[in-house]
Amino acid sequence: MIAAATDLPTNGDLENCGADEPEEAARLIPRACEAGLAGGSIEDFTGDRTNPIYGFNLAVERVHAAVEAAKQLPAPFVLTAHAEQLIHGSTDLDATIRRLQAFEQAGADVLYAPGLRTLDQIRTVVSSVGKPVNVVMTHADPSLTLEQLTEARVKRISIGGSGSRFALNAFMSAAREMAEHGTFTFVGENAPWRELLDGFAKGRG
Repeated sequence: MIAAATDLPTNGDLENCGADEPEEAARLIPRACEAGLAGGSIEDFTGDRTNPIYGFNLAVERVHAAVEAAKQLPAPFVLTAHAEQLIHGSTDLDATIRRLQAFEQAGADVLYAPGLRTLDQIRTVVSSVGKPVNVVMTHADPSLTLEQLTEARVKRISIGGSGSRFALNAFMSAAREMAEHGTFTFVGENAPWRELLDGFAKGRG
């Protein structure tokens, strides 16, 4: 388990917390804390692609229940509330903001709306709430810079699975080269093992 393998605070993507009903979903929060997590998320994506987003009232009740569970923990626990409509077919930014505002009122520590793409959208969301906002670059304009996001008052930036997807894409490119051309030019682009090992060692330090 990652949380047990590091002394650094670790946040967990708990998705919909494994249940639809607020009280059932909230039971995952103390379990996450017991596993060593210092924070976790609860999202309004149901997991059902045919009916992807919980209704407004239920979504807010779920966040409130998770907040109440976090308050009972023996250690601080940062709860992030997701409004996920923008990556499940909606283009209604106002509806997303309304949910984030309600999640803030319910007590969430961090607010997160995957699917924000432009700097203007990000600024609009940040200016509409008082809690820290997370932006995930998986869905955002890739030309945005850390400086721009900082100026927009974004407090947390994540890349989702983009790092692993980048590595897998490189692997697939090498596989295609061998299969389609019988060549191995990718080998010459590899960093030396020592450089990679030193990089991992510095990351652990």
